[in-house]
This record gives sequence, structure tokens and C-alpha cells, in this order.
Amino acid sequence: MLNPFFGLSHSVSMGSMELPSQGADVIKVPTSNYEFGANFMDPKMMLIGRVSHDGRVTARVKCDLLENLCLKINAQLTNEPHYSQGMFSFDYKGKDFRSQFQLGNNAFYGGNYIQSVTKNLSLGTEAFWLGQQRKSGVGFVARYDTKKMVATGQIATTGLVSLSYVQKVSEKVSLASDFMYNHMAKDVTASFGYDYMLRQCRLRGKIDTNGVVFALLEERLTPGVNFILSAELDHWKKDYKFGFGMVLGE
Repeated sequence: MLNPFFGLSHSVSMGSMELPSQGADVIKVPTSNYEFGANFMDPKMMLIGRVSHDGRVTARVKCDLLENLCLKINAQLTNEPHYSQGMFSFDYKGKDFRSQFQLGNNAFYGGNYIQSVTKNLSLGTEAFWLGQQRKSGVGFVARYDTKKMVATGQIATTGLVSLSYVQKVSEKVSLASDFMYNHMAKDVTASFGYDYMLRQCRLRGKIDTNGVVFALLEERLTPGVNFILSAELDHWKKDYKFGFGMVLGE
């Protein structure tokens, strides 16, 4: 049995925010954000909380009610009206299937079910209803996985088509690619990513067809102390963001 874990984190991010102007130009205003977090984990419960300098609070709860039944809670509280959100999820894991029921604010109801058809192939479906906006959707998903690769595909009545592929090159290196098409927004995006595990650090990154480059470095300085460094470069919009953080706890 795992021992309970408690940790603290500090993170700082810097970037820019776009503001509309009277002309065709967009005004970029430098912004920064500080966030403090606390984590608690034991074999049956996980509690994660974050608070930022502007008063935004986020919380995540995961609790095993029964051996196969799990409760998840996600919440975000802000000072801005109508931007606070909350979501409850009940996950049930069977011998060869998984199901989930979701309940959220704005009269949101959702559910999904995925069934193992063969040793490597799983098929599933999902549906949602957003009562406040009177919107609904139904989707279908397929997943094929082996010890070396994972491939998924999803299509929904909302006009979304998503494909992804992850290949495990070695014990330390994985490569991934995905494709997303949104029929409603007439938007197509493809990306390529990597995940490289070193002895004391982990390096992840991706680049997409919109010209956005992202990288994340997590390094274990000493037992109980992890350093995080991230960057996101949007060359088309000339929007650049950088961040760093420290996670304390054993």
C-alpha cells in the first residue's frame, strides 16, 4: 500500500494578452501570473488545489467509493460572473468495459461507454446535453493498442473528427501525432509531438500546423524537489509565453 503524499507547488508564467484597438492592429499587453498549489494523495483519494494571484481557484477531487466505482469532482471559481464551473463524474470500471456519467453546471449531462471487443480493439460511444444552450451531441470512438503503439479515432455529430497515433520507439522515447477537423469552425489542425525520458528529467514538446511550438521540461533536482520549465511560441500571431515552477513534497 502506498503511503499518503503531500506536496506544494509554485509556478510563474509570462506572456502577452491581445486587446482590440480602433484600427486593424492588435495591441499586445505583457501579462504575468503566479499560482500556488497543494496536493494530497493516498491509495483511495486525491486532492489537488490551485490558487492564482488574481483570485482564481481550481480544485480536483478523486475518491474511490467502491472497488470499481470512482467519484471525480472538478471546479473552478473566478471573480468574473458566469465563468465559475463545476463538474461531477461517476466512473465505473467493469471486467471488459468502462462507463461514465457526468453532471455539471449550466444543466450539463453527459455519459460515455467503451467496450473491449478484442484483446487490442475497443469501441465506444458518448452523448451529452447542455440544457442552458439547448445543445446536444453524440459521438463514436475506436481505440487500438499494443505494447508498442496506440491509435484512436473519434467522430461526433457536432462536426468534430479526431485521429491520434502514439508510437513507443524505446523505453525512453515516444513519438505522437494527431489530426483534428472541426466542421462547424472550418478548422483543420495537425500536430507532431515527442516524449523523452532521461535519468532525472522528462522532456516533452510538440509543433502544429498553426505554427505553434510548445516544450515542457520537468527535472528532479533532489528527492522531493522538481523544477518545471515551459515555453509556447505562436509564430503566426507573434505570441510568446514562458513559465517556470517548483514542486515541493515527498
